[in-house]
Parts: sequence; C-alpha cells; structure tokens
Amino acid sequence: MKNNISKLLSTLFLFIVLLVQAIPSTPVPPGGGTGGSGTGEQAAPIDMYVYVLSIIAIMFIVFFTKKYKSQKA
Repeated sequence: MKNNISKLLSTLFLFIVLLVQAIPSTPVPPGGGTGGSGTGEQAAPIDMYVYVLSIIAIMFIVFFTKKYKSQKA
C-alpha cells in the first residue's frame, strides 16, 4: 500500500510539473499591446478552473481506485 501511494504521489508530482511548464509565456511586443490574444481577454475561460479540475480529477482517481480494489478483493 505504501508503495502504491508513493507511485501515485510521484506521478502526480510529474503531472504538476508538466502543467506548470506546459504554457510558455509570450513576451509583450516592444510597441505595446496586450501580447498573444490582442483583446486582453483570456484565450479560454477554462484556464481559470485548471486547479479545481485537477483536484476533482485526483478525487475521481482515488474514488475509482478504491472502488476497483474493493470489487477485486
């Protein structure tokens, strides 16, 4: 059980690192402006909820892992 938890935590850490480094920052052009999208708005409204969605995904993983183990035993 302890080995499974360490594997889960190391995998979670890997995905967190990949998410943090996934979006490169775009520099602001020298003449001013807002950078990437042009209007100053977010590119996708889901960007605001990435942390909440990742927490929910982890909860689902834990739930279904426990459910699968209880059915198997």
